[in-house]
Amino acid sequence: MTEGTRTHIAATEGTRSHAAVTEDTRTHIAATEGTRSHAAVTEDTRTRVAEGVRADAATGGCADGVAEALVPRLPSVTVERRVEWPDTDAAGHYHHSTVVRWVEAAEAVLLRRLGLSHLFGSTPRVHFEADYRARLWFGEAVRTELRVTKVGASSLHYAFTVLGEEGAEAATGRMVIAHSAARATGTTPWPADVREVLTKAGPQAPELITGTTGGTPCA
Repeated sequence: MTEGTRTHIAATEGTRSHAAVTEDTRTHIAATEGTRSHAAVTEDTRTRVAEGVRADAATGGCADGVAEALVPRLPSVTVERRVEWPDTDAAGHYHHSTVVRWVEAAEAVLLRRLGLSHLFGSTPRVHFEADYRARLWFGEAVRTELRVTKVGASSLHYAFTVLGEEGAEAATGRMVIAHSAARATGTTPWPADVREVLTKAGPQAPELITGTTGGTPCA
């Protein structure tokens, strides 16, 4: 091998080594830039999320995340009434039908609180059930807790609890009503504004009586 051939081979190898180093350098730079771009996007995303949370908190929303903000707040109300003499039967305690009136009285209070009193007359009862657990006597203050449990396409489901003065459960049950507009031959879907109220209004102010004197069994 001549000296010229050796020099040519060395130069060629050097060129290849330089090219390999250059390509490796380019790959490293590209990887680095990619990492920097990813970090920048990640940081930008974190910033946007943080700003969104702060904005939500500033407007009174749920600062912990969207999922909690979407949780429905179904309406409820508590109403107090007294066991009146016509409410009792021959045994001296409240008649079973009285619970229906107490529940419907609570429903009336709830709808008025929600600004939905225009629904009176267009919400027939389609189901009512009750379990009677304790006696309530003439003159006793009774608390009825009424809760919306489900809003269907054209139905509304309630659950109720009737409590005596000592806080013991006297009756529990549920009631289902349907929306049927005047002169309609069947049910009618809830209007969008009504559905909005029925799914998001939350607990309402109670209607309580004062000066309870307690009830006693009749002689």
